[in-house]
Amino acid sequence: MRDFTSLLIALLLLTGNSLLAATYYVSNAGNNSNSGLSLAQSFLTLQKGADVAIAGDTVLVANGTYAGFDFRNKNGTAANRVVFQALGTNVLINQSGPIRSDGINIENADYVTVDGFIVNGMPGNGNGVRVVTSDFCVVRNCSCDGNAERGIFTGFTNDILIENNICTNSVDEHGIYVSNSSDRPIVRFNTCYGNNNIGIHFNGDLSAGGDGIISDAQVYGNVLYDNGQAAGINMDGVLNPLIFNNLIFNNHFGQGIALFQQDGAIATRGAKIFNNTIIVPSDGRWGILVRDGSNIGTQIYNNIILNFHAWRGCITVDNTAQFTSDYNILHDKMSASGDGSAISLLQWQALGFDAHSQLADPLVDIFGDPANGDYHLAIGSQAIDAGTTLVNSFVNNDLDGAPRPLGAAFDIGCYEFVPISGNGEPSGALIEIFPNPTSDFVTISGEFTHFHLQVIDANGRVVLYRTGAGAPLTVSLKDLSPGVYFLLLENERNQLLGLKKVIRE
Repeated sequence: MRDFTSLLIALLLLTGNSLLAATYYVSNAGNNSNSGLSLAQSFLTLQKGADVAIAGDTVLVANGTYAGFDFRNKNGTAANRVVFQALGTNVLINQSGPIRSDGINIENADYVTVDGFIVNGMPGNGNGVRVVTSDFCVVRNCSCDGNAERGIFTGFTNDILIENNICTNSVDEHGIYVSNSSDRPIVRFNTCYGNNNIGIHFNGDLSAGGDGIISDAQVYGNVLYDNGQAAGINMDGVLNPLIFNNLIFNNHFGQGIALFQQDGAIATRGAKIFNNTIIVPSDGRWGILVRDGSNIGTQIYNNIILNFHAWRGCITVDNTAQFTSDYNILHDKMSASGDGSAISLLQWQALGFDAHSQLADPLVDIFGDPANGDYHLAIGSQAIDAGTTLVNSFVNNDLDGAPRPLGAAFDIGCYEFVPISGNGEPSGALIEIFPNPTSDFVTISGEFTHFHLQVIDANGRVVLYRTGAGAPLTVSLKDLSPGVYFLLLENERNQLLGLKKVIRE
């Protein structure tokens, strides 16, 4: 018996907590004296779920209204994360947790996932979601509105992933704030608008401890608009950030993107700013602000940067050493001497920058429907096929997920133009689709392998994306609204195989 017990202990040590992992449930109909192990035996409060959860456990929360929770001093592992997940789309936290003013607080707890919560109206100095001194955490699919400080706040959080969140109307500060010595954060596919200050803010903040540097941040696929101060994306003390495919427009009293040093240990430097679309309103400041020191190793390629301020313009740098910029679409306002004055694009080019860049056409000639916030490229836009391949090690898709490039070269800006012909029926090599029209599924047959499929609506938006190893392929269109769609097929080298029109009845 002793040998069997030793064997069991060894097995548990080898497999972590996976053999013991539990799924707990929380609902408004629950009771904290229940086991929590089924919906019928659910807990009543989120805090009860947080109290019992350990590595490998999942806490599933039914639709309803709840007070927040605090999870701290317990770690998951890479193989056995601790997961807090909404079961439906209406899991609302509208009261603070028991310790802090935040809706969700993750503290000193690695490998934790927070998924799908609505966190609104946290009082005092409360954040919607707060993650501190916790590594390898994930915050995804959350909606944070009207919170006193920020939608999502993190500090000393290496390898955090913040994705697919909506952070709006923060009363004091920002939509998303990544702070302190937090290396390798990924902030992607989020929407931030209506916040009092910044859309997405990074601050290494040396005074808080650590090295005061945020290294290797990736910021892509975010939509940031109507935020109130400083910038759409603000970076203080960030080393080698990668910033691409972001749509940044109508942010007031600030920059589109700002690189600088204030609290961080270094000036943000080594930035790669690729394929963003930045529209600065008349009450904004600069499109991209590059303060002294932030010029070192910074590259700005394939961006649309337009500025409607009276004299401030598209790019300003305090120091041009080790700085590069090209293949952008710009207004005729630049600066090589900081915020104080502007020069023309021609004068800027004489300094050795933006040799292949273009002065911008009117908005309506560049974009599909800019008056209504649609910044997809218009047919015949000057941005089409006008970019450089210098970005192709980093930028493989656009903001919609469409592969880049689709045409002869990269398009400029956050969207790649989808090449639909006038009649919508370019020839396809031995490709057939049936049934057409369809009310549900469509099957694509032909002689092709290892392909990408995009389903594109009549406005050029990618509404469905699939990959496959070979034909035939059956795709469900039943979740799409009735109308005309185009099926764009490309091979693994992004070469066009065919484009077919289909009618969804």
